[in-house]
Amino acid sequence: MISGVQSTIVLVLGTLAVATELFAFVDALRHRDEVYRAAGKRTKTFWLAITGVGLLLGFATWPGVLGMIGLAAFIAAGVYLADVRPALRQITGGGRRSGPYGPW
Repeated sequence: MISGVQSTIVLVLGTLAVATELFAFVDALRHRDEVYRAAGKRTKTFWLAITGVGLLLGFATWPGVLGMIGLAAFIAAGVYLADVRPALRQITGGGRRSGPYGPW
């Protein structure tokens, strides 16, 4: 019974990790190269390579997210999402929402 629960947890974590890697790759695709330079980050090609390789490694090690390769793939996506994406959104003005009385 415990083995089945552990397998389910690993499967869910692996699926969430691959979904995160896919989201990071798609987000890296949608920004122009000039935005990366304006934000003071590396080039679009660099981040596409990092997130793309991470996505491929994530798919290759899919249910086993706890392995070193799967963990490295998830960390690559995490670095992009935590550091690069907010800088790009600040340059492009993405994510700014305002309510009826101004910004929230």
